Amino acid sequence: MKPFTTIAVIVLSLVALLHLLRLLFGWQVTVNGLIVPLWISVPGFVVATAFALMLWGEAHKK
Repeated sequence: MKPFTTIAVIVLSLVALLHLLRLLFGWQVTVNGLIVPLWISVPGFVVATAFALMLWGEAHKK
């Protein structure tokens, strides 16, 4: 895998992990004084995981 691809997969995986941890522990996030709903982490987790897996799969295609 190329270095940028590796970094992108790692970053996307970390984003997915943080979304999952927020869902499991119920962490509250406030942006500019507004509380971000917990359900936002569901599509965040799904999308970040899907992108990481697709990028990793594309890099390992023969």
